[in-house]
Amino acid sequence: MSRYLGVRVGRAERGPERAGLVAQLRNPPGGRDARIMLRALAVDRTGTGLWAASSVLYLTFVTHLSAQQIGVLLGTAGVAGIAGSPLAGRLAGRFPVRPLLIGCHLLRLVALVLVLLCTRFDALLVVVAVTYLGDRAAKTLEMLFATRAAGERRSAYQALSRSAANAGYGLGAGLAAIGLAVGTTDAYRALILGNALSFLVAAVLVRRTEEAGGRAVATGPAGRPVRAKGPWRDRGYLRFVLLDIPMNLDDSVLGVGLPLWLVGRTSAPHALVPAFLVINTVLVVLLQLAVSRRVDGPRGAVRAVALYGVLLFVTCALLAASTGCGTWTAAAVLLAAAVLVTMAELMRSVSSWELAVLLAPPDERAAYLGVAGMSQSIQKSAGPPLLTGVVMAAGPAGWLALGAAVAVLAVAQRRGCARRLESMGVPEAEPQPARQ
Repeated sequence: MSRYLGVRVGRAERGPERAGLVAQLRNPPGGRDARIMLRALAVDRTGTGLWAASSVLYLTFVTHLSAQQIGVLLGTAGVAGIAGSPLAGRLAGRFPVRPLLIGCHLLRLVALVLVLLCTRFDALLVVVAVTYLGDRAAKTLEMLFATRAAGERRSAYQALSRSAANAGYGLGAGLAAIGLAVGTTDAYRALILGNALSFLVAAVLVRRTEEAGGRAVATGPAGRPVRAKGPWRDRGYLRFVLLDIPMNLDDSVLGVGLPLWLVGRTSAPHALVPAFLVINTVLVVLLQLAVSRRVDGPRGAVRAVALYGVLLFVTCALLAASTGCGTWTAAAVLLAAAVLVTMAELMRSVSSWELAVLLAPPDERAAYLGVAGMSQSIQKSAGPPLLTGVVMAAGPAGWLALGAAVAVLAVAQRRGCARRLESMGVPEAEPQPARQ
């Protein structure tokens, strides 16, 4: 496996694309602007870690919402977030990315401050939904920035951003644990305020960058602008986005399926649940860059889609098998499942993004990537109820059916992407990294 992940170093001289994680964070693809953006992303995700660890408790003990109200609030916010990606993509096709991203950070800052001031359910419903909308829009704009700034080395930049984001998220969760241990109303409010302040710092950092590239305009033979087709009328690209939704199910399997299955259907110790997140965070930080070296360019991205299906199927098979094991055997099986679902995530995080870029017409990339970003948002809304209401309710057979379905869909996605790339004339050879 280490050979596949690119951990083993050959005898050839190591270029920029072969440098280690720390070295590439200091000199990432895209230069100074990319380095500043990675810092902004890490700060942003630190705030996200604070929110993720404390939001439910804040809504319960400070604003005194019921469990049903919290479920409706977060579910509605998730649906609102789905609109964030296409909205950001559409705006990025008309305006520069940099001010749009700053605007997203400031929008989330205002919304989080309003969360601290609101106590009524209907008011909180609106401001939290706005926060999620801005969150998904910001992630799409970050993707567009990387696409323009890093050029052909966008996969390496994506890997660095994933490592920085997970490190920030882990730091935020650790800081939140301190506040939650205090457990006072002021401590909960301080955590929410910390998340709001992270948006302000991120906005200041983004302001220090320069706009990466301009907006491309399609022109005809006479040099006149031509009417763009748009992603919503491109059936092939919409099919890719639709099939990309189940290619994001690793997120729900890790965050919802593994913990609930352990607690409800196995004899493994409950104290094992936090280990799943620790394993995921550590592996993503350490291995994402190595994986990106192997999952690079058209051929690597297409190949990784099929590998994702295999990894998720084996993960589901392990979950199905864990019910008939003893305490420590079940624990070992579930830990192995956590490792495998993280490996699937590593494949998906690079290949899905790379294919979303490659399959989009260069002159309409902003709008297309905005639509592609919907797949993650839809999965975050539909994935948890699918697992709890259908898959887990069916028992071990439900996990096997889910794994088989994702594997079949992965094959369909692989074939569809390969055909579209061929029709677009995209070369099969791996692209050469840009020299710096």
